[in-house]
Amino acid sequence: MEPRYDSIGRGYSRFRRRDPRIAAAIEDALGDAATVLDVGSGTGSYQPARGRVVALEPSRTMIDQRAPDAAPVVQGVAEHLPFPDDSFDATLAVLTTHHWPDHRAGLRELVRVSGSQVILTWDAELTARFWLVADYLPEIAAHEMQMPTLDDVTEALLATDVRPVPVPADCLDGFFGAYWRRPEQYLDPDVRQSISAFAFCDPPAVAAAMARLQADLESGRWSARHRDLLAREELDLGYRLVVARGLATD
Repeated sequence: MEPRYDSIGRGYSRFRRRDPRIAAAIEDALGDAATVLDVGSGTGSYQPARGRVVALEPSRTMIDQRAPDAAPVVQGVAEHLPFPDDSFDATLAVLTTHHWPDHRAGLRELVRVSGSQVILTWDAELTARFWLVADYLPEIAAHEMQMPTLDDVTEALLATDVRPVPVPADCLDGFFGAYWRRPEQYLDPDVRQSISAFAFCDPPAVAAAMARLQADLESGRWSARHRDLLAREELDLGYRLVVARGLATD
C-alpha cells in the first residue's frame, strides 16, 4: 500500500478532513474503550478523541502529514501488528481494509491485540448504484467486487452489529462518495488525487468520464437526472460500520 499512498496520499491533509458526524458514529461504535489502536490511521482524521490511542500506518507520506498533536504512530502493516496479545480494548480501521494485501490476516491480527473491532467499510453492491459509478465509471464497480469490503469483513469477524453511515451533503471528508450532491468537485484533479478509487482506474477512462460529467453539468442534464438528490441532506451510499467482538475465521 505504501507506494500507492506515496502518490495519492499527498493531498490527504487538505481534502481528507475529519467529518464530525462520521466521527461521532465511530466514537459511538467504540463505546467505552479506554485504549484504541487506530490501524491504517493515515493522517489521523478519525483517531478517537478520548482514551489512550496509538496509531499504525504504513505510508511515510501519510505519517508526515499528521498533526503535531496526533496520537503517537508506529510505521507498520495490519498483517503484522507489533503489539502483544490483548494490548488494547479496541482496534479501529477506517476505510483501509480493502488496501491490505491479506485482509484476513490483518483482521486476525486486530482480534489478537484487542477485545473488540470497529471497521468502517462499504457494501460494494450499493456503491455500484452511486451515480458516479453507474453513469460514468462502471470500472470502479467491477474492481470493487474483487476487493474485501462489507461481506468479507463481516464473514471474517464475528460481527455483532452493522451500522449504516449516511454521507452528509456537505461532508468534510473527501472520500469517494463525499461529493454526491456536489458533482463539480469530482472535476478537480486534486480532489480525485486523494481518492483511491480513481487510482484503480485507467487514466484515459477517468478523463473520458470526467469529460462526460462536465458536459452533463454544463448542459443541465445531471441536475435534471438527479433532481431528487438536490433536496437531500444525507444519502446512504453503502458505507457501514462493522462492530465485532469475537474471533476471526481461518
